[in-house]
Amino acid sequence: MIARSRTHEMNDHSVPTGHALGPGMLRTSLGRLVGLHEKKINPSQCRGHLFAHHSIPAFDNGRTPVVEYGSTIKSTKFTVPSDAVLVSRLNPRFARVWMPTATDDPQAICSTEFAVLCPRSVDRRYLHYLCLAPTFRMSMRARVTGTSGSHQRVTPSDLLGIRVSVPDIGTQRAIAHVLRTLDDRIELNRRMSATLDAMARALFKSWFVDFDPVCAKMQGRETGLPHDIADLFPNRLVDSELGEIPAGWTAGTLGDLAILNPESWTARNPPPCVEYVDLSRVKWGAIGEVRTFAWIDAPSRARRVLRSGDTIVGTVRPRNGSWALIGRSGLTGSTGFAVLRPVKSCVRELVWCAATSPDAIDRLGNLADGGAYPAVRPGVVLDTVVMLPGAALQNAFSSLARPVLEQMLESHRREHTLMELRDTLLPRLVSGDLRVPGAARTVEDAP
Repeated sequence: MIARSRTHEMNDHSVPTGHALGPGMLRTSLGRLVGLHEKKINPSQCRGHLFAHHSIPAFDNGRTPVVEYGSTIKSTKFTVPSDAVLVSRLNPRFARVWMPTATDDPQAICSTEFAVLCPRSVDRRYLHYLCLAPTFRMSMRARVTGTSGSHQRVTPSDLLGIRVSVPDIGTQRAIAHVLRTLDDRIELNRRMSATLDAMARALFKSWFVDFDPVCAKMQGRETGLPHDIADLFPNRLVDSELGEIPAGWTAGTLGDLAILNPESWTARNPPPCVEYVDLSRVKWGAIGEVRTFAWIDAPSRARRVLRSGDTIVGTVRPRNGSWALIGRSGLTGSTGFAVLRPVKSCVRELVWCAATSPDAIDRLGNLADGGAYPAVRPGVVLDTVVMLPGAALQNAFSSLARPVLEQMLESHRREHTLMELRDTLLPRLVSGDLRVPGAARTVEDAP
């Protein structure tokens, strides 16, 4: 079942000897710091065996490996040692660098699009950040082969030939500790945001999908809600074209609650610059990166005007999780988003929960068509069915969900601030321009 096992090492003839670069820094090649692990396995020959599959989609969808049986994995993979750092060779304009927690049960494997780097004379965590540094990313992009913009790759030998500057091992560990501290805080805010979002969604599902308060009344039970809110729910279900729904409610759509793509930039009304939110930078409610462009240099897709309170839903590969609640005005979104602007502020929470519910996203995924990039028209998003109670109950839902989602947006803001700080410190620390004590103080003072 093991197809091949080899550790690649750069020999003395292929890479020049490293030389000193400033106090405590060494200039050398990546290949002198790491080994390239190339042991392969064919999971389909281990049909009943579970694998932790580190794939490119798994990285993009939250950096969590998919645990699946070998029978479902159709191609050969690399095994992943416990000390590995994974660097995607595919489309290096996207920084996919993964430091997995590899185990033997389930066995860790990864796509052959990754280079599996095993540190030999470099700290593992430092190696992770070194491969994320802008200078390293630029070196990768300069070495790509392939004419297609979406399928460019760096060969393993070219990757290992990249020249890097590294400090002594103690400084490497200190730098990695500073940056890991920031990453831990970023992850804490990310988890907090997810928890708050889940709370709002649980309330939405209880009221608008499962009709729990109505069912409780029908069974003579307490609803668990304040009496003034409980009184707004009917005590019976009635038949409709979509099945039973609460008496007095109607089966509407998001079009009853929101306006689709209300504003767009054109050549007639261009702004001097845009803060651009790309489809690929939005995942599971979080905006990972906002890039600023002069209008003349902005991508042609940078057209959707976004304002605080808008919900954006990706229309290309809808199941990829490209949706978010916009927390501030001044952003510009890709035309790959359907932008939903609530018709009134009190339905913002209802629009967000309805548009991005699992059922809504599954529907979009089922309706998407097209070969490599299955998509839906923005109008299909607007046609999402929503159960609509009276205005008083809509207001009640908003009054309960709004504080929760405001906390979620604040957590997102803190996360983004910390990400910007990390991305500012990382290149300066890796290059030696900033010393560790100064960076540590900056991190301590961060909100």
